[in-house]
Amino acid sequence: MASYKRVVTPQRARLAVLLCWLVSILVGLTPMFGWNNLRHLRDNGSLVSDDLVVKCRFETVISMDYMVYFNFFGWVLPPLLLMLLIYVEIFYMIHKQLNKKVTVSHADPSLYFGKELKLAKSLALVLLLFAVSWLPLHILNCITLFCPKCDKPASLVFIAILLTHGNSAVNPIVYAFRIKKFRTAFWKICHQYVLCRDPVGQLPQEGSRRIQNTSRRLRNEDYDDDDDV
Repeated sequence: MASYKRVVTPQRARLAVLLCWLVSILVGLTPMFGWNNLRHLRDNGSLVSDDLVVKCRFETVISMDYMVYFNFFGWVLPPLLLMLLIYVEIFYMIHKQLNKKVTVSHADPSLYFGKELKLAKSLALVLLLFAVSWLPLHILNCITLFCPKCDKPASLVFIAILLTHGNSAVNPIVYAFRIKKFRTAFWKICHQYVLCRDPVGQLPQEGSRRIQNTSRRLRNEDYDDDDDV
């Protein structure tokens, strides 16, 4: 735990988040600048203004070569498989430690690894939702590239695209329901900015509530001592 805190500092965490956003912006938005359509127009030998009108459809804006070879095979599938292997190793080590604690002592092993196991399950659920949300669209892209004559219902493509967008909306909900600190933070944001019931940001946290309860108990004890006197 101490080595983890030395390696994962707040500055490094912020830098990692910034790099992830920069890479995501480059990978996701670069094809949207229009080279796919310009190449198509040049191949037709015409660049008149009427031909520059492009239908705003996913497969006409982004090249399938880019989406399959670069995006899916390069940026989605390898990290997904790597994270799957990492989570398998994490669950294996946690269950190994749990079994070890059972054989060494009769104490409840959940006291040692309960939080770690719960956190690992939450993150594994996020990974599962990511795979369910993104794999359908990438599979359809592979079908479009490798089997151009295969017929795909347009509604199926739209549903796959909506799943990818919905994945970003699902993650905060999962974090809020599975992790107490996230749930407390979301509840405070809801009270302060949505319901406007906490305009100065003084919604008590768990630690402050504990302090307040302790102070109240001590005051009551002082009052009881005064009554005895």
